[in-house]
Amino acid sequence: MAKYRRGRINDAVAEELAIALGEVREPKVINNFISITRAEVAPDLKYATVYFSCIGDTKEAGEGLKKCTGMLRHHLAVTLNLRITPELRFVKDGSIEHGAKIAKFLEEIKAQEKKGEDSDV
Repeated sequence: MAKYRRGRINDAVAEELAIALGEVREPKVINNFISITRAEVAPDLKYATVYFSCIGDTKEAGEGLKKCTGMLRHHLAVTLNLRITPELRFVKDGSIEHGAKIAKFLEEIKAQEKKGEDSDV
């Protein structure tokens, strides 16, 4: 858990949105297996950038999340005791794909090194 208030709010927003996604009945959200990776709330708490990853069509998932923004924001207003409920902006989180790409490169390097050692013997 984060030490400072804004960090705790970021964690709480991400956690509550992940819970709220289970209640969403929007087909574009359900069909794309969306998960919330993190949230960053502005210092004045008026805006929150929510990063998500999905298995499926990213564009369709983003449209579904935008369509459900009102319900998700209402869920935050009910569950979090904040003076201002932040407006939500959803952004695709590319860190998972980036990590997978790096892992693939490392595997290729490892395979090349092993192949080089085998040819030296």
